Amino acid sequence: MCDLLSLVNSTHITCSVFINDDERGLHADYEDWLEDLAPHELISRYRHNRTGEDNGDAHLKRQVLDVRRRKRVLVKIIGE
Repeated sequence: MCDLLSLVNSTHITCSVFINDDERGLHADYEDWLEDLAPHELISRYRHNRTGEDNGDAHLKRQVLDVRRRKRVLVKIIGE
């Protein structure tokens, strides 16, 4: 038996952690699904964007998964 502890810190408010199969078709399916739920365009549809930002959709997508923007993620694994 191997005991491991993993800490994953997504370093942006609109970032989330995606744990699933690393399969290109699945990634594309998620991206299409999220874009249907909260389309990036027309950015004026989101009240959040009236503050001068353009990521209102990313905040909504983050609730299930954010795949639109690249993020920096810190992963630390402790154990054997």
